Amino acid sequence: MFSSLGLFQTLSCPQKNDCKRIKCLFSHGTDLPPPSSLNIQVDVPKAVSSTSANVAKPPQPPVPSASKIVPAKRPIEFAAQAVPSTSNGEPARQRQKIGTSQKPVALPSISHTSTGVPILRINAAQSQVALPVRQAMVKSLHDHFLVLYEAVLPENPTLASEHALRQEEEVYKKANKLTYRNAVISSIASLKRRETPTSISHPSVGTEDDITARAESRKKLDALRLTQSVLQPLMLSLADMQKWGYIIDIPEGIGGNEPHAQGKVMQCDRCGQAYMVSSCPEKDECTFHWGKPFTKAINGERLRLYSCCAKSTSDDGCSRGFHVFYEKNPEDLHSRHAFSNTRSPTGNTSHSGKGYPAIPTDTALDVVSLDCEMIYTTGGMRVARVSVVDGSGATIFDELIRMDEGVEVIDYNTRFSGITQEEHDSKASLSLSSIRTSLDAFINSDTIIIGHALENDLKTLRMIHHRCVDTAILFPHRAGPPYRQSLRYLAKEHLGLSIQTGGGTVGHSSVEDSIATLDLVRWYILNKPKVAAVKKPSEPVVEPTDS
Repeated sequence: MFSSLGLFQTLSCPQKNDCKRIKCLFSHGTDLPPPSSLNIQVDVPKAVSSTSANVAKPPQPPVPSASKIVPAKRPIEFAAQAVPSTSNGEPARQRQKIGTSQKPVALPSISHTSTGVPILRINAAQSQVALPVRQAMVKSLHDHFLVLYEAVLPENPTLASEHALRQEEEVYKKANKLTYRNAVISSIASLKRRETPTSISHPSVGTEDDITARAESRKKLDALRLTQSVLQPLMLSLADMQKWGYIIDIPEGIGGNEPHAQGKVMQCDRCGQAYMVSSCPEKDECTFHWGKPFTKAINGERLRLYSCCAKSTSDDGCSRGFHVFYEKNPEDLHSRHAFSNTRSPTGNTSHSGKGYPAIPTDTALDVVSLDCEMIYTTGGMRVARVSVVDGSGATIFDELIRMDEGVEVIDYNTRFSGITQEEHDSKASLSLSSIRTSLDAFINSDTIIIGHALENDLKTLRMIHHRCVDTAILFPHRAGPPYRQSLRYLAKEHLGLSIQTGGGTVGHSSVEDSIATLDLVRWYILNKPKVAAVKKPSEPVVEPTDS
């Protein structure tokens, strides 16, 4: 038999003096310490520390009322109720919470691979779909956006990357780990079915949610019929028109007696220098900034910078061109080409036959939206294109305008007007007087004209009209007069449209601007904001008028 190791010699024999064993494992001594109680008291923490905030606790008994609070101690009753622990004393892994209850989202990243594919920046442990799978889906989406946006990428090089990230994020939010891959494949299939966009404002540009939101908004806008009764509260009063620079009466003096200013010294509208107006000016004699100044805070300092090159207003110009001039005085404008009022309603009727109702002969519309493009000439800034759409947004007039006799074009201002010399020479056949006669067919003094900074268009058309709705005033700038929100900003902010993005070779489109202005009025009527055009932190603090 094996010898005893004496492990129980510190414990008293349970049978004491009645023990019959020859070699008892327990002790029969009388100097042993008394046995300790097994009813061990433990302290229960009153608060959970921040280091164990993610540990799941077993169900707790109901908290007693304030009048029956007892010391926070209780005996350990059964080992099975204790929280299992590992060898280092930490709670078992299966009892810990991993992640959060809400599904994380993918945040757009500016990082790209060497091939230009955007990198998905998310916490892999929090994603319900494996990160390599999601990154592969982003790459596939990016490749298809590159094909779709081939025509617009030169002017918007990051568009495919931005939309690939946003499209993947939209799919991830709506799908689960089982349906995610098929949902992305479905999105790619819809991309292949889209029409190839020719501009950034094309309906095919955007993620699926973007296109859906635009379609719903478009339906609401198209369903709204603009009538004179609806627009009446938005019309400018004569006092407001005068405040914002409208010419409400025909100026004094002889109209059209001095169509150009050749041989006269004028102040350049670009660089501010005095120069002599000539039909054959020297090229690149003017150094200027074509952008508008705005205020930006940099390191706590407010600086005035130009939007064209981000240089300070105290720096030399970033562009070179011709000296040009711009006149504001009503009498000077009247002398270049005479102002005239829009015609009165005819009120005549014709009869189609006995027993049939009379048919009005006045063809004027109740509502139109109008926009013009201007160029620089020896007679100042003159209108070179006018576009008009009706209340439904359909184009009813779009013509290039030939300059008056003796007036020579100095700069076609293509960056903004979108007009080239070749196009103007070949298509501009009607003079301003003929254009005004053509406009009389659908505009009379009762017609409500909608425009953005409309006073500039009416001045260059030499038109006096009193029933106007101006979106530059309808959506006021936070800085107040004379500053105004640009049409480009308002269209992007409220309509989700990107307009005037053609750059130096394409410029603006007066048809596009007319439709955007009409839709802004529709949006305003549908939403009726208490404070229109709330300023965004990224927008310049001060932005001058931009038609």
